[in-house]
Amino acid sequence: MAACALRRAVLSSVSTYSRKHTHRILSFAEASSRFDVYKPQQTCHACGLFASGQQRRFMSSRNRPEGKILETVGVFEAVKQHGKYETGQLFLHSVFGYRGIVLFPWHARLYDRDVTPPISDSKPEPPGTHGSKEVKGKTHTYYQVLIDTRDCPHISQRSQTEAVTFLANHDDSRALYAIPGLDYVSHEDILPYYSTEQIPIQHELFERFLMYNPTKSPPFTARDTLKAWQEKNHPWLELSDVHRETTENIRVTVIPFYMGMREAQNSHVYWWRYCIRLENLGNEVVQLRERHWRIFSLSGTLETVRGRGVVGREPVLSKEQPAFQYSSHVSLQAPSGHMWGTFRIERTDGSHFDVRIPPFSLESNKDDKAPPAGYTF
Repeated sequence: MAACALRRAVLSSVSTYSRKHTHRILSFAEASSRFDVYKPQQTCHACGLFASGQQRRFMSSRNRPEGKILETVGVFEAVKQHGKYETGQLFLHSVFGYRGIVLFPWHARLYDRDVTPPISDSKPEPPGTHGSKEVKGKTHTYYQVLIDTRDCPHISQRSQTEAVTFLANHDDSRALYAIPGLDYVSHEDILPYYSTEQIPIQHELFERFLMYNPTKSPPFTARDTLKAWQEKNHPWLELSDVHRETTENIRVTVIPFYMGMREAQNSHVYWWRYCIRLENLGNEVVQLRERHWRIFSLSGTLETVRGRGVVGREPVLSKEQPAFQYSSHVSLQAPSGHMWGTFRIERTDGSHFDVRIPPFSLESNKDDKAPPAGYTF
């Protein structure tokens, strides 16, 4: 039975997980993301895994820090190749390694510039962007999730854990609300597992949004509070378009969100949030040094923004820690526009190359009559 347990001390990347096999047993140790892999000789009848017919892997740290005791978290479940995960599904993030739980799914259009589409399925490029390639949109499932707060300190250098922000109400002096530990996760980044704990995720919204129901699978169901919050905030939470492009093994994914409109000095100001993930798909260690943005507004203005790093950081992307994710905001005095640009990346030998940021639209096609509810219930 113990051989089938998913164990962890604190976080490490699990991006080496192979989706070819549906069950895995992992051990995590602090500050290490290299694993020994070996095949167990015994069959565990408790979970139905047999040595013949399916390879099983145990992963453990080579240099386990002294004093770290592994803690049982749960048992891996089969990865879903078809269909979607339900509300209440526990998971590990395959790139950032944190524990989380699914709140509800979103169906987005993924525009992948690495895929050559038929002309009939293509989306035209915004004016002024690099290249003239048309991009196919394909439906893809993402999930709104809660992140376990115990894991946030261990991923803060690779991913912002305050991923979702809201505009404050018109009469509120604060510009933005931030909801810590709320993220959007792609279907392929979900590594599902099962736990017998009634409160397996530590987050202040867990018990407000979910209740334990052992007769259900997964055994956590949505409270009316979650349903009401989702309905009230749907326009500001909704994920509709995802844009992706790879340059020299560095893949950039952008997800824009419309946040609403505010009046300022007798003019309308429209706000968007955008989430960006950079992933190193190769073996070479590289570092992000600069950003270069072009922001086009429907009012006819074109703004250029240059600066060092992103959100005050210059992240290193390596084989051990291949990804970095962050969120930022942009405002326009027009109801729509476009953004595109490049990241300047430095190799270990000091040479540089530019990674393209895929162009994406800023659209304000939501109802502005009701302000975002933010953190209210």
